[in-house]
Amino acid sequence: MSFSLKALEYEQVERLVGLLDKQLPLHGSGNFPTLEVSLEAMVRAVKQTLSEQNVELRDVRLNGSAASYVVADSKSDTYNDVDLIFGVNLGHPDSFKRVKEAVGESLLKLLPAHVSKARLRPKMMIDAYVNKMVKVSQSNDCWSLMSLHNKGGCNVELKFVDKMRRQFEFSVDSFQIYLDPLLYYKEHAHMSMSKTFYPTVFGVSLYGDFEEAAGHLKDHLIDTIQPEEIRGGGLLKYARLLSSGYTPLHPSKLARMERYMCSRFFIDFPDIDKQSEVIEKYLVGHCSDSRGAVFCARARYTYLMVLHRIIEQSTVCLMSHERRQTLRFITQAACACLKVANGSNGRSKRAPSGCPPDPRKCNTRLTTNATTPAITHRKSDYKKDFKISPDAAPFVPGQYYPSY
Repeated sequence: MSFSLKALEYEQVERLVGLLDKQLPLHGSGNFPTLEVSLEAMVRAVKQTLSEQNVELRDVRLNGSAASYVVADSKSDTYNDVDLIFGVNLGHPDSFKRVKEAVGESLLKLLPAHVSKARLRPKMMIDAYVNKMVKVSQSNDCWSLMSLHNKGGCNVELKFVDKMRRQFEFSVDSFQIYLDPLLYYKEHAHMSMSKTFYPTVFGVSLYGDFEEAAGHLKDHLIDTIQPEEIRGGGLLKYARLLSSGYTPLHPSKLARMERYMCSRFFIDFPDIDKQSEVIEKYLVGHCSDSRGAVFCARARYTYLMVLHRIIEQSTVCLMSHERRQTLRFITQAACACLKVANGSNGRSKRAPSGCPPDPRKCNTRLTTNATTPAITHRKSDYKKDFKISPDAAPFVPGQYYPSY
């Protein structure tokens, strides 16, 4: 697939500058202070320490929901976290160790001036500020991730990528924006930006056509390619898009796409413990309490009901008792959210306004948010076998999996 570059317009570059200049708190554990740093300062610190660690850096890109926020026309669009991709060469045996050391050194440099650094080491900074680390080292998939903790849920995720098999889930989150031209401009330009004078900053959509993906973002449309290649099938993100008012671009293909998503999700998370863990982590990461406990509970309730509907209607790869077990967990989680939402006045026993009815009263299919299309699947939809390429992450090359 070919990817076309698109120069950002002035309004988009202005939004990107505002994002890079924004002070974002990074919360440390224990007695470590909160770091109030801009994204620009973070990027420059990491670039410098990577150079000091002799790690070859190709470019720096903004990725994910923050990149979509920059591309979007509507100012109401928000982002859940900030993904920064550092294109690096991880071919050296010590490359991952050097990258980790570079992040620790960067955090040391970003500490407030009044904090004594004499006894602090990079490893201590990693332990205090990084709440998630991932390392993937395969022939066609080589990258690492370090997520810097923000209590409001807007974590800063630093990805160091040599090769990555799949870098997006849906067209609306497939954007990447090259930051190096803007960083160079801010360092060397002696004139302020205007509509007639601003740096040329390029963006790309890994979905394929930039303008088409931008149209999906503007019109709140859902589309993807090969969902069976996505870790977890993209199921959790898909349910969030539906619960946020997005609609499928191709409703006629929805039944097949949802089956692929569910099948891949249950292959990657085969038992109820792993399923509950990943769902709970997704809820925490994408719906924090920063907007209030009641608002968060309503949003989580709506999301869980959409997820319940998808799994109930589109899962064909589980035995009946396994499917019921998963649905029971989602129902119980939704009921807990419902109690929090209804607890705001202490008297209401109904679902929050705009939310589906209480899941405990639904014995079959649950209704969804009004913006979510109600899809009825025919048994004939399940006749075709579902197959996943053995090369799809995170499968072991050469290992084959049964069809359903």
